[in-house]
Amino acid sequence: MAKSVSLKQLQEILCLILLKVYSSLLMVLLQIFILRVPDIFSDSISALSNFGYEYKISKTDAPWSDTYKVVYQSDGQINRPVSYTFTIGDENWKFEVTPKSGWRNATLLIIIIGIFLTISLLLSVLTRVWLVAKEHKKKFQILARTDSLTNIYNRYGFDEFAEKMIQKNPKTHFVVALLDIDDFKFINDIYGHNYGDRALKNLADSMKTFFPSDALLGRNGGDEFCILLPNCTFAEADIQLQKFTKLPKSFSYHGKEHAFYISLGYAEYPTFASNRSQLMRCADAALYEIKLHGKNGCMVYREGLRSGARKQLGFAFKDISEHLPGAFIIYRADKEDDELIFANDEFLHMSGYKDIDELFRLTKKSFRNLIREDEQQQIESSIWEQIDSGNENDYIHFHLRKADGTYLSVLDHGRIVYSQQHGRVFYVLFMDWEDMRIRYNKILKEKVKDKNVYIK
Repeated sequence: MAKSVSLKQLQEILCLILLKVYSSLLMVLLQIFILRVPDIFSDSISALSNFGYEYKISKTDAPWSDTYKVVYQSDGQINRPVSYTFTIGDENWKFEVTPKSGWRNATLLIIIIGIFLTISLLLSVLTRVWLVAKEHKKKFQILARTDSLTNIYNRYGFDEFAEKMIQKNPKTHFVVALLDIDDFKFINDIYGHNYGDRALKNLADSMKTFFPSDALLGRNGGDEFCILLPNCTFAEADIQLQKFTKLPKSFSYHGKEHAFYISLGYAEYPTFASNRSQLMRCADAALYEIKLHGKNGCMVYREGLRSGARKQLGFAFKDISEHLPGAFIIYRADKEDDELIFANDEFLHMSGYKDIDELFRLTKKSFRNLIREDEQQQIESSIWEQIDSGNENDYIHFHLRKADGTYLSVLDHGRIVYSQQHGRVFYVLFMDWEDMRIRYNKILKEKVKDKNVYIK
């Protein structure tokens, strides 16, 4: 036979159901409760009073304590409440509720609980949506300020936080450094963009490791990076930045480490700049002064430097090579492997090759095969004799094999240099021997008509 349930027991059961549902809302609510209870939550809690209930929310003074302290409650007295305890983090909470009129009217209680359950569930959903949206907003804000490749600040994030740091501490000394990878485009062209990215990542990682935790690190874009050092003068930063510039840097390519180098310019606030933008321009001017002086170095900004100096660097290698007043090639300075690496359009035009692919195919990428066969041994011996005697330059007259099998008499002016990527290479400039002879004869004839001197 089933046991009968008293009105008070029924009411207590219904209140416990109410408390368990409502606790899911409180679990979220109380996480932000200490800071500020938003109006929507204050209204929902206060609605308990409007429905005829008194309530009280308490928490323990410490995780190990059994003593509860009231943090939020209604105005009336709580008699014989139904309570529900739960835990958020390390804190224990208690939620108590009781009807103002006592445990009497079951019908009214059921109606009120039904209405309140609906409101509570709705608020719980809205709360979860709000919290998820807030979390996503935070993630998007982080992503918007972070460089995805290197996981340091991007230009937007660096500028924003650098501006805040300087504005918050206007009397503090700051040093800003701008740096980039020397000949980065060449790395991308030779090894590919994936390995160029590796160089960028390795540089960012070395920055994270080398500089103190309070340093602000960013990537402006491309291969340019920026550093903000707080509480620092340019004199104090000099040794640190010089050391970082000289620190070995490399990336792995097919199991082999390839070194790369950086150039760095820096400036100090407020010594040379009154705001962040001006400070960045000063560091930029110092950076490009280093570029003009051979790269792979570190320089502090000084009066008189102008960021407009970068105009002198506004010529890419291709621009220069294509407009040289002569035919130009680069080949490997190796007696056993004289591989052709580059030829400009003027050389292709002079020798009759329609493009560099045809040049590589017909010569098998060998400089030797550009020389008339009966001259090859003599020309190669003459070149290396000049180089081995201590000269950086060689001057050779020979017959250049053209694409159609004919030959052109040329003057070869070569210079041996060291390349980080290819080792020793020859830079070679060609001039049409007959054309040069005719033009120089004409000039000399005009200048020394009375002496009847000319080149035969």
